[in-house]
Amino acid sequence: MTTSEIDDSILSVLGERWKKVARVVVEVAQRTGGTSASQSDNYETISQRIEALVGDGRLEAQGNIKNWRFSEVRRSESGHYKSSQ
Repeated sequence: MTTSEIDDSILSVLGERWKKVARVVVEVAQRTGGTSASQSDNYETISQRIEALVGDGRLEAQGNIKNWRFSEVRRSESGHYKSSQ
């Protein structure tokens, strides 16, 4: 799966409401259909793409997004980078 396809999948599961990063990672992993042997790598790749989308301003974040269970993301309303860590 390409980076662009992963990004599209991440954006497709998000809207204006905040979602836990852990939930987004699992939902995207289910959509992209990684094998169980590579699931850990798949999760890490998705997490890295979430970080990149936050950095690009396409997503907003609350909390430290490296701590999946205690952080949230949503689509950026203005397209500007917003993060409250």
